[in-house]
Amino acid sequence: MSKYDHIRPLYDSEVNEALRNIVYHPMMKALMSFTFPDVEDEVWIEQLKRTHSKRDFQANFIYNAIHQVLKRSSEGFTTSGFEKLDKHTPYLYISNHRDIIMDTSLLNVALLDHGLIMTASAIGDNLVKKSFLRTLSRLNRSFIVQRSLSPRELLQSSKLMSEFIYHMLTRENRSVWIAQREGRTKDGNDATQQGVLKMLAMAADGTPLMEYFKNMKIVPVSISYEYDPTDALKMPQLLAKANDEVYVKEKNEDFTTLISGIMGQKKRIHLHVGDVLDTELDAIAANNDSANKQLQALGQAIDDSILNSYRLWPTNYIAYDLLNNTTQFADKYTEKEKQVFERRLEMRIDIENKILRDGFLAMYANPVVNKMKYHNA
Repeated sequence: MSKYDHIRPLYDSEVNEALRNIVYHPMMKALMSFTFPDVEDEVWIEQLKRTHSKRDFQANFIYNAIHQVLKRSSEGFTTSGFEKLDKHTPYLYISNHRDIIMDTSLLNVALLDHGLIMTASAIGDNLVKKSFLRTLSRLNRSFIVQRSLSPRELLQSSKLMSEFIYHMLTRENRSVWIAQREGRTKDGNDATQQGVLKMLAMAADGTPLMEYFKNMKIVPVSISYEYDPTDALKMPQLLAKANDEVYVKEKNEDFTTLISGIMGQKKRIHLHVGDVLDTELDAIAANNDSANKQLQALGQAIDDSILNSYRLWPTNYIAYDLLNNTTQFADKYTEKEKQVFERRLEMRIDIENKILRDGFLAMYANPVVNKMKYHNA
């Protein structure tokens, strides 16, 4: 396992020492004060010092932190599909991407609630540059995806990542979460990047591709927010793209977006886990001769599951009608809901700018468009 040392989560044998190293860190105090607002510092400090496993850290601390986040930034979190999963089986969860912290945290809250195996989760090293955040993510069972590498280094890193994910699933009996794409979707079009599947396939080593993916037990995951807390933050990049300009991130943009994604208002949230992809993979193997076509078909199967089970909210229907100047979905929302959404639109962007207005609305409307491809939304 030593070849994975620079990317893996902490071992349980390393947990207590890591916690003792950061227990008095100002960011830990801020996190714990947020999580346990009515508890004296000495209480959580002592409990952290007595924690010796990642599971205990997640179940006793992070689980409560996420519930506080939900309490302050949402109007309820619902789930579906978990009853189909086996309590002792590790799965590869591939989800649409709304927020790197919340996507995985919400999934793990649901897995813990249903008595299922929690996930090891991929996180980019650009988000954990500070040593405290890196330690916290490794305590929370994250493994590090290395960014900004040369093409040769990227190839080696991707191969190692692929081997590590397969190792976790088949040797460690550990579920794994990975986003269907690098970077959260900017326009509401959830689509699996073939590069993600190519990376996962790198460790196949001669095993027929669809048989290899069958061993991974892929479960597509669909996450939908009524409000995207980072909607306005995505607009500068869309504007740059529309103007054919290169978008350059601000210095602390990743961190700002990360905090906004966690604490920003989401209203209602729904998370659905689809069926394990199985017979679909047999059909893909039988009907596609090249690896490239097989990966394309696999991406489509993941997309079909995610988009088909995506929960649409009034905000999606309102945005669709506003964008298309129609009342097609007027029965899906109230006049008050429409007014509230229009107020949000006016407060968050310059609505006189057509590119910004259409981009903002499309972000919410595209899930409706995508859903209509499968059945009437």
